Amino acid sequence: MNTQQSKTDPVYYQDATRLAELIRNREISPVEVVKAHLDRIEAVNAKVNAIVTISDTALNAARAAEAAVLRGDALGPLHGVPFTAKDSIDTAKLLTQRGSPIFKGRTPDTDATTVARLKNAGGILIGKTNLPEFSYWIESNNLLSGRTNNPWDLQLSPGGSSGGESAAVAAGMSPLGLGTDLAISVRGHAALTGIVALKATHGSIPMTGIWPRAPRRFWHVGPMARTIRDLQLAYSVLAGPDGQDGFSSSTLHVDAGIGNITNKKLRIGWLVEPGLGPIDPEIGIAVAAAADALKQLGHSVEQVRIPVLEEEFALDYYVKLHMMEMKPAMRAAIAGQPDELVFKYVNAVLAYAETTFEDYIAAEQSAERLRDGFAAYFQQYDALITPVLPVISHGHDIETIEPKGQKESIFLLQSATVPLNITGLPGVSVRFGTSKTGLPINVQVVGSWLAESTILHIASQLEATSTDTVLYPSI
Repeated sequence: MNTQQSKTDPVYYQDATRLAELIRNREISPVEVVKAHLDRIEAVNAKVNAIVTISDTALNAARAAEAAVLRGDALGPLHGVPFTAKDSIDTAKLLTQRGSPIFKGRTPDTDATTVARLKNAGGILIGKTNLPEFSYWIESNNLLSGRTNNPWDLQLSPGGSSGGESAAVAAGMSPLGLGTDLAISVRGHAALTGIVALKATHGSIPMTGIWPRAPRRFWHVGPMARTIRDLQLAYSVLAGPDGQDGFSSSTLHVDAGIGNITNKKLRIGWLVEPGLGPIDPEIGIAVAAAADALKQLGHSVEQVRIPVLEEEFALDYYVKLHMMEMKPAMRAAIAGQPDELVFKYVNAVLAYAETTFEDYIAAEQSAERLRDGFAAYFQQYDALITPVLPVISHGHDIETIEPKGQKESIFLLQSATVPLNITGLPGVSVRFGTSKTGLPINVQVVGSWLAESTILHIASQLEATSTDTVLYPSI
């Protein structure tokens, strides 16, 4: 959608790349940019409830950034550009309360690695965004800061774990944000609000300074924005080991993508069903349309089936794995706390059936087979196009969804995204369609391990060919 973005859009709807360019060229000051976003927060956040803490130092940081421009200092790629971060991500001297009264008033001394890297690139942190208690649910609601609404329709949810971030970016309160993704939460919640998000290869972006860390091998942190070029810029700043996260060990500039791909013909498969559970027809149409658009651009595109997805339903064994690994950390967090401080989501997770040791081992073996299956797939193809979600939207506080008219557990929302958390594969959520009711539809571009450049390139091509005309919610 960056090709459709107008230079006449309000400041708060310009993307981060454009804002950085305007600031470097002295066409706008960092103070104007930050103030425009703070004013936007004041104007719409009462309805959306995406921002839970506003930085009281953001304007001072903007003044310092403006002075650096006027002095002719060397400027970082995000110099003077505001950003937000999910409230599970540590921010020095700014509240990080994890969506729970248990952590009310918690103020870290240091920034998470991701926050520090955006700041070092010149970014200005303007606020923290809402989340479910402890980051664990499919809706951003908690006892401390309440419920976040979808700016496209306040009666709908923007999603769980990173829903506050997706809503903030979609509503123009922030051009760039940091979310986390255990099973769905940057990609799925970007889809619910029509923005873009990247879940990079597991370990590419360090999780240092982000809670909870259990189960570490499935957690990801990633950028959320309104344009693919912003994801590309953010990823270039965020990726690389920090010497603290043991999963983040790849050499800084490793890229297993296929190199200079501007005019290269790629091998791309696309899949709606079977293997991902029931998918709403409108979403299936959008995936097929994205595949056709890529074919029209000269790529080799075909509908595929991935046997390992059909043989065992990934969501089933993923739940057995991550529930067993996560529960001890959650129990430790609430130990000794009054019952009234613990919201229903944590209680629901803790009440979920225990995984036996035998089932855990079986699930682990299923996960290994899934990795092998995708390894085989990527011997033949450069990318895969799939749905992000099985439904276009969902309401607040629901327990079921109905893709194709079939009543299913709300957990099915994760069916198309969770295989990437199990395997660590990278995926981009990018808009490519609008529903009959006027809501955005995203598709997911999946690549092989460390092939972020390939999927970001494909996503940028989809973005450029999209015919969607209503890019922003009319809040």
